[in-house]
This record gives sequence, C-alpha cells and structure tokens, in this order.
Amino acid sequence: MENDSVQSAGGPSLDLSQTLNKPKSRRIYFLAKVLGGVLVALFLVGAINGFPVRNTREAARRTQCKNNLKQIGLALHRYHDKHGSFPPAYTVDAQGNRLHSWRTLILPFMDEQKLYESIDLTKPWDHLANAKARQTAIARYTCPSAEKREANRTVYLAISTPDSCFPGSEPRKIRDITDGTSETMMVAEVAAGDSVEWMQPLDQGELLFKAQFGLDKERSHTGGLQFLLGDGTVRFITRDVDPAVASGLTTIAGGETIGEF
Repeated sequence: MENDSVQSAGGPSLDLSQTLNKPKSRRIYFLAKVLGGVLVALFLVGAINGFPVRNTREAARRTQCKNNLKQIGLALHRYHDKHGSFPPAYTVDAQGNRLHSWRTLILPFMDEQKLYESIDLTKPWDHLANAKARQTAIARYTCPSAEKREANRTVYLAISTPDSCFPGSEPRKIRDITDGTSETMMVAEVAAGDSVEWMQPLDQGELLFKAQFGLDKERSHTGGLQFLLGDGTVRFITRDVDPAVASGLTTIAGGETIGEF
C-alpha cells in the first residue's frame, strides 16, 4: 500500500493517514498550518520574482522615452530640411513677447498636422483661442517613466542658452554647430517637477540644466537622464558626469574636448 505523506518545507514528511485518524478539530488545525506554509512560500516566490518584472517594465518605459526623443529629433531635422534651419526656441510678436514654442512649430513633422492647423500662431500660446489645443495631450512629448502630472505637460525641454542650438527667437542652422552635431545637445529630460506645458515657450537655461544633476532631483530614470544630440541620436548621461563635459555638450561652437561620456 502506498504511503500517503507530504513533505513540509524544511521539515520531515508527514503521514496523512495518521492525520485523518485524528479528531476533526485537530485535522482542521493541521491543514490550516500546511496551507499557511504554502501561502507564505508562494508570497516569497512572488516577491522575489517581482523585482525582474519591475526592472523589465522600467526598461520598456526607458526605451519608449528614448524613442520619443528620437521622433523629436527626426521632426527637428525635417523642419530644417523644409525651412533651412532648426526652429527657434520660441516665436515672438512685434513687441518681442513670446508666442509659441519650438514644440508647436514641429507638430506637422510629428504627425500632428491637424492639431497644428487648429492653433492660432498670431496669438499667444495661452490665449483663449488656443485653449483646446493647449489641453491636448501628445504621447510623444510624454516620458512614460515621469511622475504623472497634467497630461499636457512635458519633460522634454530644449537647451536654451546664448551658445546653444536654441538661443531664443533666432533659429540655428546645422552649419552653425561647429563643435559637431554628435557632441552637441539639443533637447534633454528634466525632472517632473520642472516640466512645462508642451505649448509653453519655455525651456531650460544653464541653471536649470545644471540643477538636473543635483542629488535632490527625482529623475524619471534611475541614475541620470536621456538627451537628444544634434545628429538625431539619443544618449543617457549619468548623474555623476563631469560638469565640464555636461556643459560642453550644450554649446554649438565652444571648442571643448568632450571625450567619452
């Protein structure tokens, strides 16, 4: 006759035939202990296996973020092909007041022609006439790893300094980037707390850019941030990068020796 027994975790085998001959209350107590042990084991296995799942999900989100920046890079170059220059950081009216962001100007090259046509470029981005467009969420302007905020906000901000690809209302041409497009940053992520509405004609100057490497920043990706270079490639830069290298990447004609980063 076969021996009806069960092996408990980390213990000797238990004879079920003996257990079944015990009073009902004792059998119930015994079975509850066995089931409890099984549940604990399942919980521990699930907790251990959960780490790879979370890591896989973050890797997928980081890849999607990278693809978003690549699409932005393609749109910027298509804009350049059509207009002979990259878009300015922002457009202005006759009095020099900011009207619209470069993110609005490249919409036709982001498969957002209809949205672009709905925007009155002669009126400010936050004018009532542009209210509907302003509230529109654009997936490619959203990092999936960023802390969730209003759907119309973006963490993809251009580097906007006098020596960058987006100095202000004046557009740059590729030939202006004498440092080389592969060593010149155009757009970089910022922390979710520094995000702006995608229509807002506001980007990151030198101080905000440097602040992204501070220890107190809640980054979308562990250890650093992703950025778009002038040649359309997307790279990841760590939080502890040499400040001189990070600053050198933002200029178009600084003549810095960048090296590996």
